[in-house]
Amino acid sequence: MRGRTIKLSAARRLVGDLMRFSIGVPRVTVQRQMNLGPLQTARLAQPSRPSWTVLFLKGYALLSRETPDLRRAYIKFPRAQLYEYPESVASIAHEREYGGERVVLLSSIKAPERRPIAELEALIQAARSRPVLEIKEFRRALKFARAPAPLRWLLMWLGLNIGRQRARRFGTFQLSVYSGLGAESLNPLSPLTTLFNYGPISADGSVTVRIHYDHRVMDGANVARALERFEKILNGEVASEVKSIAPLAPQGAAAPDTAASGTAI
Repeated sequence: MRGRTIKLSAARRLVGDLMRFSIGVPRVTVQRQMNLGPLQTARLAQPSRPSWTVLFLKGYALLSRETPDLRRAYIKFPRAQLYEYPESVASIAHEREYGGERVVLLSSIKAPERRPIAELEALIQAARSRPVLEIKEFRRALKFARAPAPLRWLLMWLGLNIGRQRARRFGTFQLSVYSGLGAESLNPLSPLTTLFNYGPISADGSVTVRIHYDHRVMDGANVARALERFEKILNGEVASEVKSIAPLAPQGAAAPDTAASGTAI
């Protein structure tokens, strides 16, 4: 059959470049069935409920603060070695409309473990709702994607393999979910050390949570212990912060439970 050719947009080239560097990462997945009842109760008690995306982001950042493995990266320049960062930089995938198509773009948040939930909510909401070209990271990424392929690949390789540059350019971990659409990704790809996601959350707070990790940096048993600790952090420190901000939450419609704009790539 005779079909038609469709020119790759800048956003599609960007995803292709990320996959080019992600495919070589020896990625393994560990999952845990969590019961987030205490966090669910704290969240439902709020007049304005923080999104699950923000709660998981804050919890994972706190987990990374006490788990050095999650702040390490495998780099190849000037030689193969591990590089450990003093704090986390979250990379968050968003599905946006741009140029007549749905595209995936990444925003970053430095040191989310030190930011209050309300501030994280505002930053993520801005990345989801402001015009694409008004967001510096999106605008820069789309401009970069229009450069010649050899130049893009060279700069991305350097950015991923020079320790001091990697976190600033790409982050230390990635959050990528679409549980709000009733689905979950079993094998997402990322060039970063870890990518975590979660499935649909039931009314009683039960949910499947996965950490997809670079086996060159850590081992499965460490990740399994990290997931156990992650559950305790969500039901402990994060739930306590949610309770403490309840009196200050603005009145009005609740924030959406969906994480549909955090789309896996």
